[in-house]
Amino acid sequence: MFTRRTALGALAAASALPFAGTVRADAKKIRIGLQKNGVFLIAKTRHALEERFAADGVTIEWLEFTFGPPLLEALNVGSIDIGTAGDAPPIFAQAARARFVYAATYPASGAAILVPKDSPLQSVAELKGKRIAIPKGSSAHNVAVQLIEKSGISFDDVTAAYLPPADGQAAFSRGAVDAWAVWDPFFAIAEQTLGARVLASSAEAGPQNGFTLANRGFATENPALLKAVIDEFARVGVWADAHKDEVADLFAGATKTPIEAQRRAQTRTGYAVRAVTPDVVATQQANADRFHRLGLIPTPVVVADAVWTAGA
Repeated sequence: MFTRRTALGALAAASALPFAGTVRADAKKIRIGLQKNGVFLIAKTRHALEERFAADGVTIEWLEFTFGPPLLEALNVGSIDIGTAGDAPPIFAQAARARFVYAATYPASGAAILVPKDSPLQSVAELKGKRIAIPKGSSAHNVAVQLIEKSGISFDDVTAAYLPPADGQAAFSRGAVDAWAVWDPFFAIAEQTLGARVLASSAEAGPQNGFTLANRGFATENPALLKAVIDEFARVGVWADAHKDEVADLFAGATKTPIEAQRRAQTRTGYAVRAVTPDVVATQQANADRFHRLGLIPTPVVVADAVWTAGA
């Protein structure tokens, strides 16, 4: 049975961070969780936040996560103050009553269902009865569900092998699965190094959003500080959208991945940071309702209940 405990367990699958308590007001250190892509990684490598807050005596600590679910668990227990994830991890977290808020949004990274270059599969519908590697509770999980249902089959018609990105890549490489749902840069690296073929991409699934998230206690006690962080991410996003080649070089150096793969990933992503609007909430609510209908979360969630308003 899917319970709140199992939901939190899924979030914590790769997290071993200690409990750090609720951040006090007027915090002098901001602990930020990031992944191997996006505005957060750009800001880290360019020292944007360190420079922005140096005069205020606020230091920045960066903690890296392989994907969203363990980052959400770290937000929940207070091990980080701010983090970034795709659309699915916060839904699983809210269903598990995690203590976080949606603070801002931005375009999601490119994602796809991939098959080996010599696979006979030519359509998503042909995945019926096949085994697909999926990082559970991730944005790729949501993309996979949307693409599978759009093809005319149900998610129950496929066998989901729930594997984090590194394990999914290994299973895909040795032929232990028929397909793999994943996001950039893993998506682009698989295309570049394995010759993986796109069966269907997130562009065919509908609107996809990523989110800046915050521990609820931190957001409540430090609204001006959180707003300043979001404003700085927005400035970084403007720069990044105008300098995609430099971003590719930056990501390749920071993650030790092929520059060709990073350049490919840049063609299908954007960095504009914006407010969480009613349209974004509606899209996220539809995602949450889909996960509940499929029994992937134990209870319905109301996304609007977790949306932060500066100063509220």
